Amino acid sequence: MRKHFIKQITSTGFILVLAFFAFSCKKSQSTFTPPPVTTTPPPVTSPDTSISANYTLVWSDEFNGISVDTTKWNFETGNLNVNHEKEYYQASNATVANGNLVITAKKESVGGQPYTSARLNTQGKVTAQYGRIEARIKLPLGAGLWPAFWMLGSDITTVSWPQCGEMDIMEHINADNTIYGTMHWNVNGATQYGLNTQVTNPDAYHIYAIEWNSGSINWYVDNTLYCTGNIQNNINNTGAFQMPFFIILNLAVAGDFPGQTVDESKLPASMYVDYVRVYKAK
Repeated sequence: MRKHFIKQITSTGFILVLAFFAFSCKKSQSTFTPPPVTTTPPPVTSPDTSISANYTLVWSDEFNGISVDTTKWNFETGNLNVNHEKEYYQASNATVANGNLVITAKKESVGGQPYTSARLNTQGKVTAQYGRIEARIKLPLGAGLWPAFWMLGSDITTVSWPQCGEMDIMEHINADNTIYGTMHWNVNGATQYGLNTQVTNPDAYHIYAIEWNSGSINWYVDNTLYCTGNIQNNINNTGAFQMPFFIILNLAVAGDFPGQTVDESKLPASMYVDYVRVYKAK
């Protein structure tokens, strides 16, 4: 969602389509050919069993408290001025209740923006370099809503975006059944490729995950692999994906990806996050 980091961002086949995206903030187009993608994923063992066999849990937030744990999460606040979004981020739009982080978009004018919402990240507190990163999330549906679970390279403060790299584990827009995963990195400007899969009832809980190693990034929905991106040996300048990344959760309102029409009858609208977990390969 390169939406922003304070700035960052981010057709249709049933399983997967390779695509270039011209939307998102501060990105230039490129004719560069992206890394090869596995369009027909091999059969995989359900990560429900392979996680315990192949991975060790190293960090999680189960959201079992009564408020956001600020030892794990930072709030990004204000109008970040990215992607032509219309929300003003504030900490009060993120609450914890019934074992969920609840990020709520509301119709209210703050800081010159017509809507408010929340955005959290783990920068400077939790990073991952390879492993399995997953969250169980229930998404809001409605025109103009743009929830995301994604990661940025921890060196963004020194090399900026897109040089730092970005992995969008899950993005969803409006009220359709398509879930997007995307890689962003730098080759002669911002180059990226997008992946998608169809999900029944995204307004129910689903597990969104990547499994990431030095050779590839693999995208899962409900433990089903739907695409693999090749990052081996710095192919096509993908070396950014060999570095540590931090995690971001947010709910944007309007913008270049979902469009500028907002169905205000759906507001307030909430994104529910049951947990976020980081595993390392054994």
